[in-house]
Amino acid sequence: MRSSRFQYILILIFLTCSPVFLQAQTRADTLPPVATLQECLHYALKNQPILKQAAIDQDINERNIDIALSAWLPQVNGTGTYQHYFQLASSPIFNSTTNTTVVTQLGIKNTSVLGLGATQTIYNNDVLLASRAARFSREYFRRNTENTQITVVSDVSKAFYSLLLSQKQLQIIDENIVRLRRALKDAYQQYQAGVVDKIDYKQATIALNNEFAARKQTQETIKVNIATLKELMGNMENRTINPVYDSLALAREIAVDTNTVVNPSNRIEYQLLESTRSLQNLNIGYYRYGFLPSLSAFGNYNLSYLNNNLGNLYNQSYPNSYAGLSLSIPIFQGTRRLQNLRKAKLQVERADLDLVNSRNAINTEYVAALANYKSNYTELLAQKENVGLANEVYNVVFLQYREGIKTYLDVIVAQSDLRTSQINYNNALFTVLSSKVDLQRALGTLPVNY
Repeated sequence: MRSSRFQYILILIFLTCSPVFLQAQTRADTLPPVATLQECLHYALKNQPILKQAAIDQDINERNIDIALSAWLPQVNGTGTYQHYFQLASSPIFNSTTNTTVVTQLGIKNTSVLGLGATQTIYNNDVLLASRAARFSREYFRRNTENTQITVVSDVSKAFYSLLLSQKQLQIIDENIVRLRRALKDAYQQYQAGVVDKIDYKQATIALNNEFAARKQTQETIKVNIATLKELMGNMENRTINPVYDSLALAREIAVDTNTVVNPSNRIEYQLLESTRSLQNLNIGYYRYGFLPSLSAFGNYNLSYLNNNLGNLYNQSYPNSYAGLSLSIPIFQGTRRLQNLRKAKLQVERADLDLVNSRNAINTEYVAALANYKSNYTELLAQKENVGLANEVYNVVFLQYREGIKTYLDVIVAQSDLRTSQINYNNALFTVLSSKVDLQRALGTLPVNY
């Protein structure tokens, strides 16, 4: 019985402490050796310094709001003074009985006052503006963070596609090198057998050398693309990154609804301008009601100490206290309030024009993004068909060359067409994906939750 009860206690302790241990073992965000686009985006959204700065800006704004709103709370201050007179002030005293004037020193050599004062704002135009602006400033910095997230997602996605494109080009070049080596071997054997002259053999060597040079250039391009992707993801230092993709998944992701109507309100840039206008619109009310008085309550409690002997100064205190209201009425400010009011109205009018310009720019950006997507998608379909045709042509021509029907020049042309069509297809594929990102951003529908 005691043993089972002891086991029950151990199990209870384990269940209580296990969440703590699990939380302590939680690892930081890391990127696997082979990463998909979603994993790269998730890593970037957690580690990009620009996003961390945007989050810090939000925190700074919260502190600024708290600082401004603290004026609504009571302000309590303590004061302390000590004063020693080396020579007391003299004052004439007239004696009406003797009809004479006597000069006498008045006061105490040592004086000290300890006080405690408090003020409470009842109404103040500045503090009221801070209260009304808090919601709009929070909204502005939240949208600013979202805008940064959209930029990071867009840039990382395009860099990811550029890296995949260069890697795919390297794969095509490697496959082409295999074909060229095979063709070189056949040409050399036919040259040794006396079937053809050495021109075919040399042409095959030239083509192979050019392909090796292209391979080296593509490898260096891959290094640059990796460095760019790492930078956009938050600089992964010396970590290796090997992006991977599913061709079928990419083919499904290409499609997008081209009948969607652009709505400027969905764009984060437009929303930021709206937040800015709202903040500027508050200034109109601030200056419009600037003639209202400021009202506050105050109270003080003081302890006065008076003694000619410094050692006995704090033996006895003489307290006094009072409370009251303070009213400040702006009567004439040299038309400053009216000029500020007119300035605030002009700033709001200018902000309205910014919104108009933004709507026009968003519409133009959407039209351009949609046109690029459609043209790139059409190019992709054409290049997909060309790859199949070029591959079929190359296989037929190469077999005919081995049988002596076609010349080696025909093989070079067919091989070049196949290589070009494969590269063009991959260029079109990743260009469509990049243009889709631009189209989603133009529509304001680019997802940022990964």
